[in-house]
Amino acid sequence: MSNMTREETEALIAEVLEVYPDKAKKDRTKHLAANDVTVEQSKKCITSNRKSLPGVMTIRGCAYAGSKGVVWGPIKDMIHISHGPVGCGQYSRAGRRNYYVGTTGVDTFGTMNFTSDFQEKDIVFGGDKKLAKLIEEIEQLFPLHKGISVQSECPIGLIGDDIESVSKKASKAIDKPVVPVRCEGFRGVSQSLGHHIANDTIRDWVLDKRDGETYEGTPYDVAIIGDYNIGGDAWATRILLEEMGLRVVAQWSGDGTIAEMMNTPKVKLNLLHCYRSMNYISRHMEEKYGIPYLEYNFFGPTKIIESCRKIAAFFDDSIKEKTEAMIARYQPMMDEIIAKYKPRLQGKKVMLYVGGLRPRHVIGAYEDLGMEVIGTGYEFAHNDDYDRTIKEMGDATLLYDDVTGFELEEFVKRLKPDMVGSGIKEKYIFQKMGIPLRQMHSWDYSGPYHGYDGFAIFARDMDIALSNPTFKNLTPPWKKVTEETAEKKAA
Repeated sequence: MSNMTREETEALIAEVLEVYPDKAKKDRTKHLAANDVTVEQSKKCITSNRKSLPGVMTIRGCAYAGSKGVVWGPIKDMIHISHGPVGCGQYSRAGRRNYYVGTTGVDTFGTMNFTSDFQEKDIVFGGDKKLAKLIEEIEQLFPLHKGISVQSECPIGLIGDDIESVSKKASKAIDKPVVPVRCEGFRGVSQSLGHHIANDTIRDWVLDKRDGETYEGTPYDVAIIGDYNIGGDAWATRILLEEMGLRVVAQWSGDGTIAEMMNTPKVKLNLLHCYRSMNYISRHMEEKYGIPYLEYNFFGPTKIIESCRKIAAFFDDSIKEKTEAMIARYQPMMDEIIAKYKPRLQGKKVMLYVGGLRPRHVIGAYEDLGMEVIGTGYEFAHNDDYDRTIKEMGDATLLYDDVTGFELEEFVKRLKPDMVGSGIKEKYIFQKMGIPLRQMHSWDYSGPYHGYDGFAIFARDMDIALSNPTFKNLTPPWKKVTEETAEKKAA
């Protein structure tokens, strides 16, 4: 639980916002709040999914990032064309550590950059012919690919390239799926709309292609939805599900294939990890195919046990028995990890800020180690994300939506956390301030953090960060001020 009262948290917010002009202050006030565990709907305390203010530094991405970087990009046996200038494709490849099995450039293409490399003349004359030629060349050079997606960048939406027509003609020519995705970066509020657009194209261009096809299923078929296999997370999840007696038919979309996606409408249960990016397709499959979906959380033993039992409840007694046996088998390992690290980490305070699901999903893992999350927030959440977050956080703790760089730094200075769990953009800022930061976007070249094996790595990494002797040689701003004040008084 937070040590701050509601009044203190609200006063902190007001103090940090005091530097803004009145209009900006009024807008940003809606996006910052003291958590209230008594409310059922977060819209009563915090506003989300609104456009960022021009001139106020945000840490968000764009619709293209949500589609290409998150949903489509990790599908390993497809080639994903970034249709537009070279930069977007370059910066969206290989940055998220979506692990996969395969031979890159032969049957897997996740870390490769395919671009139409728009130039000035393409803006003037259009890029349809260039795109068609690119698809033709891809088919010649990479014949083992199973399909292509065309991820449109900003210029495509501005000049009106007909990527749908090109895709349809190309699909007939190569006899493979070619999926046009209208995910121009300027669309919507953030990368969140890119997730939605990508989900809709999967619905319209992929799922229906297997309707009526034969499929040899079992009563225990499940699909992992919204896990991008960061550092091997989906593999860690799959191990536990298979130990429970379930058969994982598909992974969406880390280490996933287009065939797995096509087979998903035949499963008995969709297991939804990242709600924000894949709730749309999960709800579609529930409505059209009658497949229920269940949100799960495999961060830390408490949430793992809770989620495994919820999943097992959908199946027969044999699955429930295997689940309990699995929990019992791993419990000594968890007890050993907690006994080792909890005395070292007990009482340490953490502030979180990432996109997706982690600002709420990892809270339980920190608490398993005796740590306290004193502030959390999202880059691109909607109100239903905060609905789920307010129940995980202590009362009166700080919530921040689409927080600006200035606000986050000021909150850190005033709340004085022992650690920050955030993304790549914030890493070096806080480290230079003398505050340990664990990169909670792609695990800072570590992971997995999912599952029982992942919790061991998570606990180790948090301990390494907090025990790093480097930070003893750095003085955080608040300590520097205190020391200077003490010296002046002594003089």
